[in-house]
Amino acid sequence: MQRSPMSWVIDPDDPRAPPQELWDRMTPEERQRVLDTLPSEFEVSEASPPEGDFHFNPKVAARDALGGYFQRMGRRVYLACELPVYYPAARMFAPDLIAVLDVEVKERAHWSVSAEGRGVDLALEILWSGKAKKDLEDNVTRYASLGISEYFVFDRRRRQLRGFRLAQGTARYQPIVPQEGRLTSAVLGLDLGLQGDRLRFFHGQTALPETHELLARLGTMVGDLEARIEVTELRLDEERRRLDEERRRLDEARQRADDERQRADDERQRADEAERKLAAALAELERLTRERS
Repeated sequence: MQRSPMSWVIDPDDPRAPPQELWDRMTPEERQRVLDTLPSEFEVSEASPPEGDFHFNPKVAARDALGGYFQRMGRRVYLACELPVYYPAARMFAPDLIAVLDVEVKERAHWSVSAEGRGVDLALEILWSGKAKKDLEDNVTRYASLGISEYFVFDRRRRQLRGFRLAQGTARYQPIVPQEGRLTSAVLGLDLGLQGDRLRFFHGQTALPETHELLARLGTMVGDLEARIEVTELRLDEERRRLDEERRRLDEARQRADDERQRADDERQRADEAERKLAAALAELERLTRERS
């Protein structure tokens, strides 16, 4: 790793952000060049080997459940899985899940503490077939020294959950004591617990829904809505048929009334004609009577 008073060269074998004092002296252009150079991915040899779905699924489920919860609350909480995190001059690391409160929620290539102006609030590691010492010993010391407020480890294979919180005014973790089988996260304002081999987050007694559960609920809601729509359409069809029948009856009644009016008009015309003929006959009779007399 090489550096000059106002520059920083990234060592590809050990990428690190510059010390804070050097970052503070850099121009915006120099800072941007550093951010553009910090790698957002790294060789498998530099990271833990892949552990398959047993490791991948829990962290994604945790991110999605928390993301949906905070979005519904209208709170800005940035969540990311395996995002490279750069503390000043410190070795890069990428927890399975990080949470940072009250910051802009957007896509990032990495989290640079100097650029963002703050560090990570919570880290979560999923232990499946990796080295337990890394998650349960090394990271406990390292994350505490970096000032990460809370750290949780979900050992899925052993179905164990452990939590650590910074002791006030120190850079050391204290274990979070379980309460009724759950660990409380002061950072998230939620409890963490296990359901079988699944990590769940709880608000009170209610588990935050995961994506597949939300989709299942949505499917049920859509099915119920479609059923209600079908019933409503059947009722509307029946109502339309009833109205059509009523309209037909009204049309028939109007036709009968028209026919009755026509017959009445015809009767009046015949009566008028008969009255006219009778008047004419009476006049003729009177004339003949006068002629005879």
